[in-house]
Amino acid sequence: MAAVSHARPKPSPNVSIFHYFGKLKDPRRDHRKLHDLQDILFIAVCAVLAGAKDWQEVVTFAQKRLDWLKRFIALENGIPSHDTFERVFDRINPAAFQRCFRQWVQAIQDVVRLKHIAIDGKTLCGSRSLQLGPLHMVSAWATAQSLSLGQVAVADKSNEITAIPALLDLLDIHGALVTIDAMGCQKAIAQKIVDGGGDYLLTVKDNQPHLLEDIQHVMQRGLDSDFAGLPHSIYETQAKGHGREEYRRYTVVQDTSGVRHVDEWKGLTTLGMCYSERKVGDTVSHEIRYFIGSRQANAKTYGQALRNHWGIENKLHWQLDVAFREDSNRVSKRHAAENLALIRRLNLSLLQAHPAKMSIAKKQFAAALDPEFLEEILRGESILEKQ
Repeated sequence: MAAVSHARPKPSPNVSIFHYFGKLKDPRRDHRKLHDLQDILFIAVCAVLAGAKDWQEVVTFAQKRLDWLKRFIALENGIPSHDTFERVFDRINPAAFQRCFRQWVQAIQDVVRLKHIAIDGKTLCGSRSLQLGPLHMVSAWATAQSLSLGQVAVADKSNEITAIPALLDLLDIHGALVTIDAMGCQKAIAQKIVDGGGDYLLTVKDNQPHLLEDIQHVMQRGLDSDFAGLPHSIYETQAKGHGREEYRRYTVVQDTSGVRHVDEWKGLTTLGMCYSERKVGDTVSHEIRYFIGSRQANAKTYGQALRNHWGIENKLHWQLDVAFREDSNRVSKRHAAENLALIRRLNLSLLQAHPAKMSIAKKQFAAALDPEFLEEILRGESILEKQ
């Protein structure tokens, strides 16, 4: 007779975002603490989730939802002013705020395996001030779960090279395929990904001229000989819609002998090329892109990863601009802008995870109108269902 196991099932993680902000240090002096820090955070997250774009709208949300808010927080001194929200968020250490966010993400990762992580940057155009240019945020995105994993702020796009390693330090990339555009095609970044237990897919452009030249030579040699003697695979896709036709042909070669100083690219196994053709009316355009990878995989795997990579543009950056009006947001104080950007990314993940068949903007509107719907989104449990 088989023994009966009495082992307790592993408890589900607490994925309530507010569970992870309890240890955040209050940056204010004691005599200035008219409002509890956790109350301020709770109101801000709820308000932004319901569509608030600035501190004045956050206060308006709180005033209109006062009775609902009091079910969760005391608000002994009423609703904080918009100046209080701005002052507190500008004093919160973004690194500490990020750590709380990361603990929430880690709780989700304990249950959901992240197979593909896309990294890309976005400029917060409205954060420009008279003294400083706009902040540039480099973000990591779990493509299958539509989940923001972390962000690093830099002064401008050219600093992405230094921001990406810092962002990778925040992530658990073990077993994941990490995709980055040409800015991140650096030997040190490739090594950091492999050392972290992940694989990389890096787009190659003119910033790595020798590597680009070597890939082009290998591909041309393969095309001229029908890839005789070269281990390779090909994956083709065709799509129609919105008045255009698109054809893509992905070719990967698992032979790196034609790459100069190949040992400097840690784990490099694959050279790739994507030929794309787009037809809109009578106009036909062509593009060829090149990439490298460390994973021993076929052209279909690489092709799908490249296509999914741009989900960070469509599902994160585009949504931040369209639904959250991020580019037009005028919060210019550096810490406040960075912390508010993190709240937007957190809320976007929650909104995208909710199964309601509505656009992000409609979910925000529904959350503003219906407190029960807002509570459903805040619980965040839908993220655990997205494998």
